[in-house]
Amino acid sequence: MKHILLTLFMIPLFFSSETTQTYPPVTVLELFTSQGCSSCPPADKLLTQVQNNKDVIALSYHVDYWNYIGWKDPFSKEKFSNKQRKYGQKFNSSTIYTPQVVINGKEHFVGSNVDIMNSKLKHYSKIAAKNTIVVSNIDSANNKISFDYSIEGDIKNKSLKVILVIEERITNISKGENRNRTLKNSNIVVLEDTLMLNSKSGKQTISITDLVKKTDKLKLITLIQTSNLDIVGANQIKL
Repeated sequence: MKHILLTLFMIPLFFSSETTQTYPPVTVLELFTSQGCSSCPPADKLLTQVQNNKDVIALSYHVDYWNYIGWKDPFSKEKFSNKQRKYGQKFNSSTIYTPQVVINGKEHFVGSNVDIMNSKLKHYSKIAAKNTIVVSNIDSANNKISFDYSIEGDIKNKSLKVILVIEERITNISKGENRNRTLKNSNIVVLEDTLMLNSKSGKQTISITDLVKKTDKLKLITLIQTSNLDIVGANQIKL
């Protein structure tokens, strides 16, 4: 009788740490709003209230499609309206509206709804981020801001968004739906640049727009976004 000797070969399996690595949760709220919209001030106020929550980054994008009604929002940009339309395509929405909040690029709701806001913040506070960003060596000179960035986590098919924000501005409205009202807006986006990521580290420079006054307090926001517009990492620094 022949004895058959079976030899077992143990084949090691190697997994990339980046496919499983996660980072502390971060929640990004993108509010699409307008000073010409009478239903927007409650959403603007709510965004101001929740911005102090741990790991919440609040952004206020002022759209331009309300300008026709009599008040031209000084912070409005067609670029921001188009940004909202891209989200509309993602969410299969035939229309866009204000005030709308998009949370981590994944879902949307009416920005003045307190109950939904609190529920979503609680939900996303438990979901780990897929990327993390470190910003260092910030330098401001000649109306420009330069900085170094370093990213951890997979960057394939992802982009870096660099955002400049005015922390707060008060405006007296003389026309439109909010005429004779004094509005306080916070976390106002005045610049957003996008860089496709080919490297996990680099240096970036942005120009300070004419909308910024010497008395304004500013924030520098960096986001990591997938090709599907999901936000998977973020960082904010007060300048």
